[in-house]
Amino acid sequence: MTGLDTNILVRYFTMDDLDQSQRAEALLDALTPDEPGFISLVALIELAWVLRSKYRLNKTQLIRCMECLLDSPELVVENHPVVTQALRRFATVKADFADCLIERSGHLAGCSRTVTFDLDASRSAGMSLL
Repeated sequence: MTGLDTNILVRYFTMDDLDQSQRAEALLDALTPDEPGFISLVALIELAWVLRSKYRLNKTQLIRCMECLLDSPELVVENHPVVTQALRRFATVKADFADCLIERSGHLAGCSRTVTFDLDASRSAGMSLL
């Protein structure tokens, strides 16, 4: 298994640097179910943030990118079921993807609630306002 840093995924999706994008694409194309790439939750959250803030992807575009990663048999996404649940919630609410992932991760860990000072996260990501 090969761990994938955020910048590899950014280059793969944005194709904004010809050399690095081609190298990232070649690496991802060479992955197999027997020798997959690994995407950590940290890399996934960073990817979402970079694609939304720097590259201005809209919510639908970001969801498509995330689904592409989740659906790939050549990739292992850390806590895949939680990410899938967070992505489903993110698709239907105004909260950030990170907020949805934080709440769903807490839920899976057995937390009775996830508290926040963020009013938007409490309204739409399922968190409780402290």
